[in-house]
Amino acid sequence: MLEPLLSQLNSMRVVLASSSKQRANLLSSMKLKFDIVSSDYEENLNPRDHTFSDFVEKTALGKLNDVHEKLKTDSRPPDLIIASDTMVTCNGKMYGKPRTKEEAIATITDLTQQDLPNSVYTGVVIWYKNKIHKFTEVTTVYMAPLTDKEILSYVETGEPMGKAGGYGIQGLASTFVTRIEGDFNNVIGLPLCRLAFTLKRIVTGST
Repeated sequence: MLEPLLSQLNSMRVVLASSSKQRANLLSSMKLKFDIVSSDYEENLNPRDHTFSDFVEKTALGKLNDVHEKLKTDSRPPDLIIASDTMVTCNGKMYGKPRTKEEAIATITDLTQQDLPNSVYTGVVIWYKNKIHKFTEVTTVYMAPLTDKEILSYVETGEPMGKAGGYGIQGLASTFVTRIEGDFNNVIGLPLCRLAFTLKRIVTGST
């Protein structure tokens, strides 16, 4: 998808505003050259004040603005910055990254014992030529029911920590995900197909 654009993009300084190894690996799979600059943005938005899409887009924008501020006086300022934020919802409730083992257990319990799918929202914000472009991608994930013992066993692997919704679909969680509707990469943290189309549109000026 990006092949005709790669030479143009790779002549720029592209920055990924994220410390996520998963996002970096996904972006690398596009053969795109980029720098990684972590954001220090304090993710403190109140979920009750925002729609799900608005929440992830505003959080991603906060990360982007933080990194843009850091780099604006750099010897080689960025030409393009990509930032994103991912969270999971189920039955109207928002789930971020569990901070404790107990939070992880409660999250996985909710996601696997309510007989309801969860939805993964990733907001992506791109800065290019002093303009902001943003979108949200949503993927629906269906999970098999787990027992309390199975949930505890999964949480004790450590995989849920640092992941939105407390699970890594590319890891052990794949053993209890029955199916998905939408972009698999979106669940990991970066919707590559939508990102590629958006980069093509904003860099070439095409519709």
